[in-house]
Amino acid sequence: MSMINKEVSNFSVQAYHNGEFKTVTKDDILGKWSVFFFYPADFTFVCPTELEDLQNKYADFQAAGCEIFSVSTDTHFVHKAWHDTSERIGKITYPMLADPTHALAKDFEVYIEENGLAERGSFIVNPEGKIVVYEVNAGNVGRNADELLRRLQACQFVAEHGDEVCPAKWQPGAETLKPSLDLVGLL
Repeated sequence: MSMINKEVSNFSVQAYHNGEFKTVTKDDILGKWSVFFFYPADFTFVCPTELEDLQNKYADFQAAGCEIFSVSTDTHFVHKAWHDTSERIGKITYPMLADPTHALAKDFEVYIEENGLAERGSFIVNPEGKIVVYEVNAGNVGRNADELLRRLQACQFVAEHGDEVCPAKWQPGAETLKPSLDLVGLL
């Protein structure tokens, strides 16, 4: 079953963010674009490369009016320990959400019950709190922050220009498509 247009359920989780523990709730995502970036666990191998890649693009996401939330089933204390001991993770300035109860992983349907971990899932959530793009990768395949940013920008463009669509490999400023009236109902 598709997750497109699924509204994120109410949630309240702890986070490690800019050297502090804080609470993040659904209210914090409403009214702006968000990316939920699930990964299996702290102190692993592929995850730091992805999280660092995302940090390297964080200013671009912020400029686009989007907050990034990385999420694993670890606690906020483990996030802090990883942040304090890893050169790559120490660079992170976006909120690292703790999901030890698996509430978020289950809501986003990325929870691996037999392992107690989350799949590598990337979700773009619109300002109304609805999922508009998602991708779930195998645990041994890393993701690309450039492509995630491009997808966010395409979603924002389409939300602003409802009569246009973005073709493959669309980049901001590139030509879009205007579907014929006969096809509009099929999109």
